Amino acid sequence: MPFRDSGTIRYLTFGLFDEAGLTHAVFTRRGGLSPEPWSSLNVGGLLGDDPDRVYRNRALSFEALKRAPQSVYDAWQVHGTEVICTNSARHASESHRKADVILTDRPEVTLFMRFADCVPIFVFDPNKQVVGLAHAGWKGTIEGVAARTVETMSEVYGSKSADILAAIGPSIGPHHYEVGAEVAEQIWNKFGRDSDALLETKNGAIHFDLWATNRLLLERAGVKQIEICGICTACHLEDWYSHRAERGKTGRFGALLALNAS
Repeated sequence: MPFRDSGTIRYLTFGLFDEAGLTHAVFTRRGGLSPEPWSSLNVGGLLGDDPDRVYRNRALSFEALKRAPQSVYDAWQVHGTEVICTNSARHASESHRKADVILTDRPEVTLFMRFADCVPIFVFDPNKQVVGLAHAGWKGTIEGVAARTVETMSEVYGSKSADILAAIGPSIGPHHYEVGAEVAEQIWNKFGRDSDALLETKNGAIHFDLWATNRLLLERAGVKQIEICGICTACHLEDWYSHRAERGKTGRFGALLALNAS
């Protein structure tokens, strides 16, 4: 999982996807145009940052990977399990659809999502040439957004789960992620005995492991090759935005994925 630089832009890639030759990145917060508290490569709208700066930050991100900003398909992320399968970019005049998974088999489309503690999940089927991005907060994780991603790849594109490569990007780590008793109860109801490995009580506080949970969901869905970044956003504010560690006064970092034209 090396860090790479393109001009002022710094981003992370995954070994599994590097070997597959995919264009992909999880962008750090470095190298953008936004001032505090969004400094500096903020790609999240509706956070108080100037919309023009947000657009220019996104354009810088795309240009760093030699992708046209106009090739973007992004969504209005709502902490659910809705999936969009797209064969074209989202036109600037087209409203964002609500979804937390985007899939495509078109190399001219660039998938893009925004994060600040929630889990970025990258998927790729090298046989069917399908890529996807998923957004998994605690709610989407419990509702099985990772499994729904794999199921849709099978239903729509004919993917076999054993062929799919998956990667889990920077997000809040279990040591920083406290949840309430009502969330813990939902986890127990969903995962049963496996919850022992997903929840830990420290000094009276319940901690939830989003990384292990999404890995478990992917494995249950039949995915065998999974790479976990293991970087906690709340621990490394020099590189990542963290909604929880920065008490909501922060930006969003971008995740990008695209097939390469043959």
